[in-house]
Amino acid sequence: MKTGDPIVDRLVDLIAKMPGIGRKTAQRLAFFILAQPEPYALDLSESIRQLKENLRTCPQCFNFCHQELCSVCSQTSRDTGLMCVIEDAMSLNQIERTGHYRGYYHVLQGALSPIHGIGPKELRIQELLARLKTMPVQEVILATNPTLEGEATAMYLAELLGESGVKLSRIGTGIPMGGSLDYVDEITMTKALDNRRTL
Repeated sequence: MKTGDPIVDRLVDLIAKMPGIGRKTAQRLAFFILAQPEPYALDLSESIRQLKENLRTCPQCFNFCHQELCSVCSQTSRDTGLMCVIEDAMSLNQIERTGHYRGYYHVLQGALSPIHGIGPKELRIQELLARLKTMPVQEVILATNPTLEGEATAMYLAELLGESGVKLSRIGTGIPMGGSLDYVDEITMTKALDNRRTL
């Protein structure tokens, strides 16, 4: 359904490309932005511009950052014996919100999905292996999403790291199968970390 104005329709089309947003919601958001005072819309566009121009990936963990290292990797007080492997930066934020985990992270930037052409070479797996050789990691927590792709990625990594001598664990109960870490509350995430299982 088009609004009849090409400028509004272009904004609706762009918003509708976001995950979980249909055309009706995209229209609602577009008209919300249109109804706001001009400074709000300009601040929003400037924030998006800065996001794209200034954010990059951390050279150590591949989280997003705007400095040399991300906010986690720059903390020397964290436990170097723990490495939590996750799919994306949003999962990192979810785990950090619990205040329960004090180790480091490694962001794979995706999950194995042969149907979408995503294999091991498309993920940050080689970088993970390199980090494990240089850090005194004692336990790797595989915290990929409990989806088909996330489980396949966890099993692949478990097999790959099986002979490394490092303890391997998988986040435990508390997160439903088919769910996403992006929508989990702090209590559920804390339980999932507490109940992780050895693979």
